[in-house]
Amino acid sequence: MVKAVFLDRDGVLNDALVRDNKPFSPTSIVEVVIPPDVPDALALLRRSGFRLVMVTNQPNIARGTQSRESVYAINRHLQERLGFDAGEVCEHDDVDNCDCRKPKPGMLLRAAKRDNIALAESFMVGDRYQDIEAGRRAGCRTILIGQGYGERIESPPDVTVASLSEAANWILTQAK
Repeated sequence: MVKAVFLDRDGVLNDALVRDNKPFSPTSIVEVVIPPDVPDALALLRRSGFRLVMVTNQPNIARGTQSRESVYAINRHLQERLGFDAGEVCEHDDVDNCDCRKPKPGMLLRAAKRDNIALAESFMVGDRYQDIEAGRRAGCRTILIGQGYGERIESPPDVTVASLSEAANWILTQAK
């Protein structure tokens, strides 16, 4: 079995667009900003033997406010720039009650089954309570980047950090 780092997209791999302290997804590649520390942090995790899996809720597809093509173009752009190993996308909204929309762990469980991932040796990195809860439910250790936009976090993360670089360093200390 392999160990993995599951990474939320918006707010972790790329900057979320924040309006009134609420995060939003970029709507096109033009709006995608990759924080400068992200490529090196991912390279460090990869060299340390982690499989890198993007897991992202993209409800704008179900809401009809963003096309599937636009979302997947952003995902391809990030994959080309960052080289993560796999990606999981939930295209549903809350009302769909699917098993893949974080805070449910479906995307992590699906990736674990497909890629033979040991969830107890893996980590979930996110910027919102849904990410932390999905990681916890899947049996991973959890890392919150930032302060969660003031949202209530029922299951506290294992650690809160300011950047993906800090998250990567913490993961490596835990993995020893």
